[in-house]
Amino acid sequence: MTQPTVADFDTCVPRAELEARAARGAQALVAAGAGADVPVALILRNDLAQLEIMRAAAQAGTVIVALNWHGAADEVAAICEDSGARHVIIHRDLIADLRPALEGRQVIAVTPGKALCTAYGIDAAAAGACPEYPEWHDLVEATSPIAAREMMRPLMRYTSGSTGMPKGVRRTATGPRRDFEAVLARVGHEMMRLKSGSRFFTAAPIYHSAPSTLTSAALVSEGVSVIVAPKFEPEAFLATIEAERITHIYLVPTMMSRMLKLPEEVRARYDLSSVEFCVSTGSPWPHDLKVAMIDWWGPVFWESYGASEIGFMTMVSSQEALARPGTAGRMQMGGTIMILDEAGTPLPPGEVGEIYARMDVFGGFDYSNDPESRRNAEKHGHFSVGDLGWLDAEGYLFITDRKKDMIISGGANIFPAEIEAVLMRASFIRDVAVFGAPDPEFGERIVAAVEPADGWKPDAQEVMAFLEGKLARFKMPRTIDFHDRLPREDSGKIFKPRLRAPYWEGVDRRI
Repeated sequence: MTQPTVADFDTCVPRAELEARAARGAQALVAAGAGADVPVALILRNDLAQLEIMRAAAQAGTVIVALNWHGAADEVAAICEDSGARHVIIHRDLIADLRPALEGRQVIAVTPGKALCTAYGIDAAAAGACPEYPEWHDLVEATSPIAAREMMRPLMRYTSGSTGMPKGVRRTATGPRRDFEAVLARVGHEMMRLKSGSRFFTAAPIYHSAPSTLTSAALVSEGVSVIVAPKFEPEAFLATIEAERITHIYLVPTMMSRMLKLPEEVRARYDLSSVEFCVSTGSPWPHDLKVAMIDWWGPVFWESYGASEIGFMTMVSSQEALARPGTAGRMQMGGTIMILDEAGTPLPPGEVGEIYARMDVFGGFDYSNDPESRRNAEKHGHFSVGDLGWLDAEGYLFITDRKKDMIISGGANIFPAEIEAVLMRASFIRDVAVFGAPDPEFGERIVAAVEPADGWKPDAQEVMAFLEGKLARFKMPRTIDFHDRLPREDSGKIFKPRLRAPYWEGVDRRI
């Protein structure tokens, strides 16, 4: 059987070679003072070096603090301070803009490869900038393998800040130390259906919770190859699936929408028959979009609902999704779920309330330096991340929206996700976000922030005409704003507070 490999768009190496380099990298981390239980900030894009560093940290017992490389210096500095990260590993071209956040920290640089430079327009000067900082690859080459391996620690996650300031999520160390590598292997086997010979591929940013966990699960699953793209480009993604005979994929709905908007002749050009399993999580997946992808690729799609605090919670197959439109599936791996009203009373099937879940397999959590938020998130031993939904009689979960996103207009509860799903069907809309703005008569009015597709001249009347007959009148937007680009993460999450803020300035309500 062919030996499993690990690759980016520049380099492909046997998995055994990656692990051997990771063993030297682990010793380099220990020598730098970043060994067991020490937080180290990673500010990296998708490449082979990032995968190598993740595996090195696993062997050294280092706690990775994965940061969004788009962050401003002040944001990066705040997270480093909150997490206690005194060590930073960063792509060399990012150092100049983030230098104020790096002062007083031990910095290790990674020179971006050709594919990253091409994908992000990095010139040679930037790629080789800041030579005063040591190069990761040089440290690895100059170091012997670690003698005694530590147990892998979970990453320290920071929430995206889509509903406020990012919060650090730490796994608690209560009881015996959890073998997190075994947890990941279980995710790979039970949730991802990985087996020897599988080939996993993603273009989603690995600094986010779901793609990093799934990529890590693939890296610890026996006989599995892993390929990462530097960024998502619709046609290049399809070409890679065909060329590499990819079997397992992680995608988010915004990526699917972009692929579906490719011309039919382009979509038909690629052989996707190797795909056995594609999972999406992290942002709402509209039913119409899911049906279109199933029609195109076949019933290979699964959706998971999860959160950094709790882990992956539910799974739903293509067949279940078609039979129960809108469901996010049932709880997995021994997890339990409750739907509670505002008083904390459990609600019966069919009634919408706040979603509380518990997944013991991933362990407990704390918010870094914020015990009150952690206490407020718990009821009946279950935890909420602010989502609303309901259960049917068979235990299938349906998510209506985020609690903070719900619009109350004229006494009616309105869920933006429903409106967004309809608007995303329009061929002339590239992206959309719906939220509430203050209204003297109705309390709130519905605002749709629209990112036009290429070649379409923005026209609010055309948007309203498209919605006619698809939504009840009280769900129709009263304001339509056009934006060149919406503030959406590569993971698919939208930063609605940034869109809402101008409307709520001076209004006595928290956004």
